[in-house]
Amino acid sequence: MTTHLATAPAGKVTLRGVLRSEAIRFFALNSTRILIAVAFVVYLGIAAIATWGVGSLNNSDMAGMGEVQGMEMMTDPNMAAQLIGSGLVFSQLILGVLGVLLFSGEFTTGSAVSTFLASPQRFRVLAAKTILITLLTGIVQIAATLAAFALCKPISDAYNLGLEFGSESFQKVLWFGALAVIMAALIGLALGVLLRNSAGGITSLAGLFFVLPIIVALLTAFTDWAQYVAKFMPDQLGIGLATPASVSTDLEQWQQLLGVAGWIVLPLALGAVLLAKRDIK
Repeated sequence: MTTHLATAPAGKVTLRGVLRSEAIRFFALNSTRILIAVAFVVYLGIAAIATWGVGSLNNSDMAGMGEVQGMEMMTDPNMAAQLIGSGLVFSQLILGVLGVLLFSGEFTTGSAVSTFLASPQRFRVLAAKTILITLLTGIVQIAATLAAFALCKPISDAYNLGLEFGSESFQKVLWFGALAVIMAALIGLALGVLLRNSAGGITSLAGLFFVLPIIVALLTAFTDWAQYVAKFMPDQLGIGLATPASVSTDLEQWQQLLGVAGWIVLPLALGAVLLAKRDIK
């Protein structure tokens, strides 16, 4: 009598399966939930405080400040929507850190070896992480902006600031604000791939969005090329699309979108090349 041993069918690794695995593992981390909650609360808090502060100022004895040079924005009809986007730069940093941790965490904890043993196709893993962080940060930012609108609408109505959901200015904050945050998160992901170190990636992200713009702004007083470079800094491009009244630029919208695409594609492309060439350890 011949006995045949049953063999389990070989499993096929797919992008969908890798994406599901990455999502389960990422949401199981306390740091993920904490950063999302912090980003949400900080964005709402800044939007509410900014709306209340400007509304109070406009209704005070200083209501004529809009006529002061450099304060024209105070009487801009799109001001209420712009105020909702006041916390975008913090959302970029906080949710950008999620992008860094999504990949650098693999090397910090040593789980990168098991990840790439389970899915040897490295580009598939990178693609899954890219899709995950794009969807996650985009949804979180859109939800935060909608919540900020609901919170700030009564405040803006009380001060006659004219906040309207269907206005072009608010729609820019809603959609371009999400794009600005997604850009920061994908840059963070690329930094996680390139540096393979959480502390280094987070520090580099903060330097890119906070320190480097200050240095470039100082250089604009002395050199002409710095003024050109400043237009294409990631913070200027993203915030400029979402809140154009608060960021002065002579770039067309398509040029700004092209710049955002460049900041997303180029770091990720470099990260993909190095991911394919370097050892996983």
